[in-house]
Amino acid sequence: MSTIGILASGRGSNAEALLSAAASGRLPARIGVVLSDRVGAPVLGIAGRYGVPARYLDPGRPGGRLTPGAEGAFASALRDAGTDWVALAGFMRILGKPFLEAFPGRVLNIHPSLLPSFPGLHAQRQAIEYGVKVAGCTVHFVDDGVDSGPVVAQRPVPVLDHDTEETLSARILEAEHELYTEAFRLVLSGAYRVSGRRVLSILQRTS
Repeated sequence: MSTIGILASGRGSNAEALLSAAASGRLPARIGVVLSDRVGAPVLGIAGRYGVPARYLDPGRPGGRLTPGAEGAFASALRDAGTDWVALAGFMRILGKPFLEAFPGRVLNIHPSLLPSFPGLHAQRQAIEYGVKVAGCTVHFVDDGVDSGPVVAQRPVPVLDHDTEETLSARILEAEHELYTEAFRLVLSGAYRVSGRRVLSILQRTS
């Protein structure tokens, strides 16, 4: 059974969705560790309720990228936990090539828009301000850019006329909780291949 390590910065709802799915058997993996770059992040307490080791690691600087030393510490902690796959669940840092090379092709992120539209921060606000009628969420492989890796899965969420950033965010978040587990089930099954920027499902045939 594969082991997933989770990196998260905040409230931890997507992390909890993966923890719950793993605990119930809906996700065929174990969560080995939860790491945060924020002291006292709620996600650490959530992990504790599921009996999963969780701790804060110093990011080395207030925002942006982790320092090289901090990035190495995060990678080491994940390796120590036997991590096969890394899930970014609201982790508000950009990861560099050394970290990604430690887990090649095995780092996923979830983002609250239909990428490549509205990357970066405040994607839901960007969607409303632009006037789109459909928003949504995306699970993608992580590269060293910002929300720029190949797309694994997406789910649309309609933008209603009365939506605010808060109401749209809440509905997208519900979709995220389901989509992240579905995307991990796909990659853990191995029934996919990456062709250029496309992530293609491989149909399983039975004899």
